[in-house]
Amino acid sequence: MQLHIIDWILVAGYCIATFWIGLYYSKRASQNINEFFVAGNNLSWWIAGTSMVATTFAVDTPLVVSGLVRKGGIYEVWYMWSLAMGGVLTVFFFARLWRRAGIITDAEFVELRYSGKAAAALRAFQAVFNGIIVNCIVIGWVMLAMVKITGVLFDLDWLTAKAIAATGIELDWGKIITVAACSIFVLIYTISSGFWGVVMTDFLQFIVAMAGAISLAAVVLWQMGGPAGMVEQVAASPGFSPKVMAFVPTLQSAGKLAFITFVVQLSVQWLGAGPGAGYIVQRMVATKNEKHAVLSALWFNIANNAIRPWPWIIVGLASLVYFPINVESDAEMAYPRMMMTLLPTGLKGLMLASMLAAFMSTIDTQLNWGASYLVSDIYRRFMKKNASDKHYVNVSRLAMCLLLALGGIAAWQSQTISAVWKYLMTLMSGGAMVALLRWYWWRVNPWSEISALVASLIFANANIFCRLLAVTGILPTSAMSRIEWFYSEELYAVRLFFIIVLCTIVWVVVTYLTAPVSDAHLERFYRKVRPGGWWNHIAKRCSDVEADSVAREWIGWVVGVISIYASVFGLGYLCLARPFMGIGVLIIAAITGWMTVVYASHGAFANWTDEGARKNESEGS
Repeated sequence: MQLHIIDWILVAGYCIATFWIGLYYSKRASQNINEFFVAGNNLSWWIAGTSMVATTFAVDTPLVVSGLVRKGGIYEVWYMWSLAMGGVLTVFFFARLWRRAGIITDAEFVELRYSGKAAAALRAFQAVFNGIIVNCIVIGWVMLAMVKITGVLFDLDWLTAKAIAATGIELDWGKIITVAACSIFVLIYTISSGFWGVVMTDFLQFIVAMAGAISLAAVVLWQMGGPAGMVEQVAASPGFSPKVMAFVPTLQSAGKLAFITFVVQLSVQWLGAGPGAGYIVQRMVATKNEKHAVLSALWFNIANNAIRPWPWIIVGLASLVYFPINVESDAEMAYPRMMMTLLPTGLKGLMLASMLAAFMSTIDTQLNWGASYLVSDIYRRFMKKNASDKHYVNVSRLAMCLLLALGGIAAWQSQTISAVWKYLMTLMSGGAMVALLRWYWWRVNPWSEISALVASLIFANANIFCRLLAVTGILPTSAMSRIEWFYSEELYAVRLFFIIVLCTIVWVVVTYLTAPVSDAHLERFYRKVRPGGWWNHIAKRCSDVEADSVAREWIGWVVGVISIYASVFGLGYLCLARPFMGIGVLIIAAITGWMTVVYASHGAFANWTDEGARKNESEGS
């Protein structure tokens, strides 16, 4: 892709602005690890929520979404859309509870909820699992996406040739050097500015990334004569099937496997997003108060599900016209190829800046979030408890360097982004139910979570253990072929369902076979967090505590889910040249959206001032 001087000015301007923001917040972030990891619990909802969206708007996401649309159809995006139900669950059932908990990481919550050596061990395990394993997998696939984009946008053969001549090592040095340069740039401003720099640059990066995505979609629609022209040309493309335009798969159009996958996504996959985790929790905890925590989660779910995907879907559909499906084997390469083919001078620079923004907004979050586990939940908790604030901040910066290196190794081992997405989903699915119920059922104990996580690790990776048995001759080759088929990417939803069911059975049995957490510890937790649900004798011991109304939360969840999906379909109908249907559905979205805000504003938010919210929190503590 040939870039004009105007394009390079836009890219340089974005990089300078990002670096300046990082330096601006460096002094504030260096005060202590509370400032370094949760911004001193002082974020407004619109900053925290936009940072959530920016982080999920990774450079890999446009490639995967457009690739899913190419391979199957619009209904393939339900892999993401189904998670909206879990996201709205976070809004109504968990956002205020996370904020009340007053923690830095979700792993720290373990010792707030449970007690004893088992709780300490579980906290350490979750910190390592999320902070290193999951975190580095995510960094790896984001780097892999950047490799794919630079491979299409730039001719890096000359750089590779020079590097091979200098080192004598046959590698794709052009792509390696490009991604390393981007990663080091992110590392510099992230280690200097901490979480303040992450969220403030995320805000800029979200604007730039969305501007690039919308610009490319607008150019596509302009070139194809608007939504109606695009629909007509896609329908006339080689090998077109009506299922490509379908929002929902059917047995007749999409086939049995696609329909079963859709059913699993709607029935159980969304549970994994239920209580919130990782960087989502980090941002809710970092808000000013409960009101801002709830609103940040609500804004995230609206923007993430309704606004964000449609520009990518448009490009994925149009790519069927420009690059017929039989021309290439890697559907994830279609998005950068459309960028290279259609964008004029100026927009090329904006698009490149938007890809950099998408890359940086995820990498900086993963580095800061991952380091928070390693320092707060491992180093400070178990290794060095009483060091100075400056010491912990410096250790956090070293941890970020380590995580970036491990993420590079993960990228080296990855092949397709969507496959890694689905593997991670199955890997983490086993603990979905216990993660939800630990807030609302007093009987859950640390062994419940430990058993769920261990079972999930075993079931998600059973094919690896079976390969070892096949090598030794214990397992027949015929049996191994069936196991490999069951663990293929196409059957991830079926596998996900069985893993969730089996792990739930395991942890429920373990819960009743092990002792509950002591009443004294449960009472302290109940008074601090004030959850609703099944707390029985603990609630009676705390009769002076006013817990949340679970029944009202369910009503809010229902109208919230309707509002988001009405927004998704309404915008979709507009993009596919069905304006009257689109406007009608968007009216439903507006009405239910208003109801969602009303239900979200009850209880602790009756007084919508910051002073009132702080009073509620201090009484709970």
